Amino acid sequence: QVPVVESGGGLVQAGGSLRLSCGVSASIFSINTWGWYRQAPGKQRELVAAITRGGTTNYAESVKGRFTIFREGAQTTVYMQMNSLKPEDTAVYYCKVQMYPEPYDYWGQGTQVTVSS
Repeated sequence: QVPVVESGGGLVQAGGSLRLSCGVSASIFSINTWGWYRQAPGKQRELVAAITRGGTTNYAESVKGRFTIFREGAQTTVYMQMNSLKPEDTAVYYCKVQMYPEPYDYWGQGTQVTVSS
């Protein structure tokens, strides 16, 4: 079991910003990919952004140009800077790490992001 802990959620007005953090207790060399997902009430969980250990990123179309996923140096913590937030960004945000070479995924407990109009 690999502990994954998210933080940084909260309540913000539309147009505001938040930065989420995903802390992982594991060696950097055992992690293949970090991903941020979100789940709004009554909706399926969806991928928001992901980054590989090599630094390759991908984003959902709905957040391109507004959200940035990044990692600093050799740290296993991944961040997601969320700017120009919209009410439709309201959801519980989860971090998932995909391990390597073992084919296991680990999820955090989630952090609530609420954007008021």
